Amino acid sequence: MAQPSVDVVVLSQGDRHEETLHALESVRSQRGVEVHLYLVGNGWEPAGFPDDVRTIHLPENVGPAEGRNIGFAKGDSEFVFFLDNDAWLRDGGALAHAVARLHSDPHLALVHARVTDTDGVTLRRWVPRARVGDPGVGGPAFAVCEGVVVIRRAAYEEVGGFPGSFFFGHEGLELAWRLRDHGWELVYDPSVVIHHPATEATRHAIFWRLNARNRVWVARRNLPWPFAVVYVLAWTLITVARTWRQPGNLRAWFRGFREGLAADPGGRRPMRWRTVLRLTRMGHPPVL
Repeated sequence: MAQPSVDVVVLSQGDRHEETLHALESVRSQRGVEVHLYLVGNGWEPAGFPDDVRTIHLPENVGPAEGRNIGFAKGDSEFVFFLDNDAWLRDGGALAHAVARLHSDPHLALVHARVTDTDGVTLRRWVPRARVGDPGVGGPAFAVCEGVVVIRRAAYEEVGGFPGSFFFGHEGLELAWRLRDHGWELVYDPSVVIHHPATEATRHAIFWRLNARNRVWVARRNLPWPFAVVYVLAWTLITVARTWRQPGNLRAWFRGFREGLAADPGGRRPMRWRTVLRLTRMGHPPVL
């Protein structure tokens, strides 16, 4: 019997060469699945990789969201694994386990891994459940850490993939909302473990601007207007409360906020009210 195939999409800007090799090797050593490796060079032409790595050269850095969309489009396997280039799978049977879960439930769109740092610690922001609690407990997922998921190709195509215009920031939240609105289930499975350094997104100079712009865009694109207004106001208050001692970051955030209001985000498809109600009943109303 043929093994199920998984397309594996890894992004790189030409940095972290050794880490990227390690990430690819952790996939190459998986048992019970046939993997197809795709390395997307975001503004960089990949070189120095084994022959089984199919490389994609993008002359410009189009951002992680669109880079993953491009890598996804190159394959045709039933399942796709998005992996950050500084992350790696802990166990050799992880992908086979995730694929088995997807095969067993035709309504399941994706399996979200448990992420731990190099000391085995899982940060709160890496747990996509409604209530974080013990990261060792699985359950329904309501967001997506973009570089640690196994997803069904049909589900990803149905909702249009990641919003490439976001560049980076909140694209995983939009993907989760749209999958839910299309009737798909998402699960957090802590038995699938991925190690990832505990880096902060705030290290990127454009973080604060894109964080704000995309907060507004994800609301404008996906929420009924009453919820969109509450969502944007709530996150504005939260950001001010967290950042008022950092005036430079707060100014950048409000620049992005104004951009999010002024620029057309495109692709508005507000979720149905029954999806809003279901998410609320599940403990994750789409306002926070």
